[in-house]
Amino acid sequence: MLRRSFLKTLASLPVFAAPPAPHRITAVELVRLHGRRTVTPGVEGQYQVQPLHIYPEFRPQPYREQPQAPREAPVSAIYLSIRTDRGGEGLYGPIDQEAAILIETQFRHLVLGRDAFAVETVWDVLYRSNRHFRSSHPMMAISAIDNCLWDLRGRVLGAPVYRLLGGPTRNEIEAYGSALGYPVEPDAAARRAAELKEQGFRCQKWFFAHGPGDGPEGLRRAVDLVFALRLAAGQDVDLMFDAYMGWTLDFAIAWAKRSEQYNPRWIEEAFPPDQLDSFAALRRATSIPVAAGEHLYNRWEVKRYLDAQALNVVQADPEWCGGVSELLKICHLASAAGVQVIPHGHSLHAALHVVAAQSPAVCPMVEYLILKMRSYYHFEKRPPVPVRGRIELPDAPGFGIEIDPAKVEKREAFRIQAPAA
Repeated sequence: MLRRSFLKTLASLPVFAAPPAPHRITAVELVRLHGRRTVTPGVEGQYQVQPLHIYPEFRPQPYREQPQAPREAPVSAIYLSIRTDRGGEGLYGPIDQEAAILIETQFRHLVLGRDAFAVETVWDVLYRSNRHFRSSHPMMAISAIDNCLWDLRGRVLGAPVYRLLGGPTRNEIEAYGSALGYPVEPDAAARRAAELKEQGFRCQKWFFAHGPGDGPEGLRRAVDLVFALRLAAGQDVDLMFDAYMGWTLDFAIAWAKRSEQYNPRWIEEAFPPDQLDSFAALRRATSIPVAAGEHLYNRWEVKRYLDAQALNVVQADPEWCGGVSELLKICHLASAAGVQVIPHGHSLHAALHVVAAQSPAVCPMVEYLILKMRSYYHFEKRPPVPVRGRIELPDAPGFGIEIDPAKVEKREAFRIQAPAA
């Protein structure tokens, strides 16, 4: 009796189909697109302080805008395409030439034939394939492949990447306006800050042009910029500041003591990333939150910063730190440490989708490099663009990248060029 009952129950269970065959990668291709765009020379080219600026011969002359007549200028971009034997295709870009070279020469053979849906396996094979591949340009190449494979999976499954990551936590993402290239003379910066506020950017990031190489005058100018921006933007705008590894600890602490009264949201990358102790010391010395991470290339580097309680904000970049797969792990580490992740905005597609799938408490916003993004996605039909400081989530499969043929004058396979003699 029991046996008949068991067999009857077994027969009533649903019959599951065999798992689908894997999508084997059959092609890894790089293409360079060429076109033209309109530029206005002599404007919006403000330099930022650099580590080399401690040497007088490398310190530029003060920047002054000298507008010239608009003209046509060439523009190009490299995109990565990965295809499978079942018709799946992923597309990602633009990617940097340094990454493209390594994909062409080092990584292609490691990817071909693999299951495009085996997320962790592909990443781990690339990471372990060479003892030097844990950072820098190799990690940028791994990032491009990983992001492209996430796009492929989204296209095959008919879903945006953020849905594959757990679904959206918001319908739109706040973008902070990153003012790289805008003049930093107080009057000019104040005018731009007021304009950005009017455009809806509730958060703005500004870039210092002065540092220790400029002596006491450099410190005064760095503080004057904060004062002028706060006066122009008012108290309801968050102001962030980036020193791009160009400061010393003494200079940063002196700036912080004078600037705390203006309530900056953070001071970013005051030192090179190998100076972990300086980041920790600065965080202890000031109430201004400390941010860094665009030059941290994996979860293990980020963990050292978190263990040292050196950061309030981690700015790992999915174009550089290992792609969507690695940024997710970094978000988990940061969440456990009570630290926010606001990705550096070298690009936007991957960062936008990761942020959209994380709690706003962990990932509250993305970076939007205002001037760079005017042309960075020149060849795309629907680049992500903030409206009133917010970016609506795309609903297209993958990252929704689609090339506009009308903007492409020439398309060619990427080739490694020999250095000029």
